[in-house]
Amino acid sequence: GVQGEVIVINDGSTDRTAEVIKQFEESHKNVKSLHHERPHGIGASFWEGAHAARGDAVTMVPGDGENDCSEILRYLRLLDCVDIVIPFVYNVQNRSLTRRLVSKSYKAIINLSFGLLLNYMNGTVIFRRSVLLSLSLRSRGFFYQTELLVQAIKRGYLYAEVPYALRQRLHGKSRALTARSFVRVFSDFVATRVA
Repeated sequence: GVQGEVIVINDGSTDRTAEVIKQFEESHKNVKSLHHERPHGIGASFWEGAHAARGDAVTMVPGDGENDCSEILRYLRLLDCVDIVIPFVYNVQNRSLTRRLVSKSYKAIINLSFGLLLNYMNGTVIFRRSVLLSLSLRSRGFFYQTELLVQAIKRGYLYAEVPYALRQRLHGKSRALTARSFVRVFSDFVATRVA
C-alpha cells in the first residue's frame, strides 16, 4: 500500500545482479537502478540513492535477506510526527554472539562519544528526505548511518525508536566485521568526532 519507488544500487557486483534488476525494471514501473562498475561502499551507495529518490521518505534495505521491508514500512506513518524513525533489533538471538558483542560495544562507544541514548544505529532507518538533503556525508562505508544520525540529532531533528525483527541470514557473510571495515569505521568515527 506504499506509494513509492525502489531504487536498486548495484554496487559493483560480479554476479547476475544487473541482469535480474533489468528484468524488474522492465516489469515494474516503480523500480529503477543505479550501477557501479566497482564497489563504492554502502554509505556512498545509500547517499547516491537518497539523492536520486523522488519521495518524501528514504530508507535503505540491504539485499542480504536479513531485513523484511514490511518490518520498517509499518512505521512509515510515524513520519507525520517525527523526522526520523530508528529501528532497534529485538530478536538479537538471530545474530552470532560475536556480532551481538560488537554491536553492544559500538552502541556504548557512540552513545558516550556523542552524548546520545540510541538503542541501535545501523538499521533500516527511515529519514524524511528533506532532513537527509540538509546533511552532509563523509563516510562511504558502514559508519554512514551513525554519521547521519549524529548530525541530524545534534541539529534537533525529532526521532522515534521502534522495535524491529531481523530474519536469520541464510546465505553469505556480512562484511561489517572485517578488519578493513573496522579501520574504515574507526577513521570515520574520528572524523565525525572532530567535526
